[in-house]
Amino acid sequence: MAYELAPLPYDYAALEPFMDAETVKIHHDKHHQTYTKNLNDLLANNPELAAKPIDDLLRNLAQVPEAIRTGVRNQGGGYANHTIYWTLMGPVGSDGIGGAPIGPIAAQITADFGDFEAFKKTFNETAAKQFGSGWGWLVFEAGKLKIISTLNQDTPLSQGLYPILLNDVWEHAYYLKYQNRRPDFLAAWWNLVNWHEVNRRFAIAKG
Repeated sequence: MAYELAPLPYDYAALEPFMDAETVKIHHDKHHQTYTKNLNDLLANNPELAAKPIDDLLRNLAQVPEAIRTGVRNQGGGYANHTIYWTLMGPVGSDGIGGAPIGPIAAQITADFGDFEAFKKTFNETAAKQFGSGWGWLVFEAGKLKIISTLNQDTPLSQGLYPILLNDVWEHAYYLKYQNRRPDFLAAWWNLVNWHEVNRRFAIAKG
């Protein structure tokens, strides 16, 4: 069974003015679609692996034949990371979108970082300092929230961690609007965060 590109859960322009419609369209319809196609191509002759949920595939890369392991790591990571990425944003002005966190994640952020502003500062600095292409992540480990970054399309799933929140710092995620101003993109992005989805993922991470 082939992996499929899920449709966007909102219109291309729903994230304006913080993320422009052209970036969303190119990012989803071209970049994410390419990762999807490349992953399916890599696994075309291995239906057993292709039938696995993408999270399971990335958690167990050692089970992927060595000849295609790097490809699956890169293309599968690109497919999985973007699939999460789109769900963690929502239309500007909607309930629970942007602004301060709500629900259990808000209390955990306060407990582990002091307040939301300190949390945002740490997350933005971590993502901004990721050299080259990569991602900033929020995970839950040993009873605490932890902010990490990964290179290229690597994912915390391959480290045994479950992603709660993430932001894409590949240039294609922001360059049309923000050019080389990655920190400006990171600052604006908080206006788009879907705290309902963050809380759903936080509940899974806690087990």
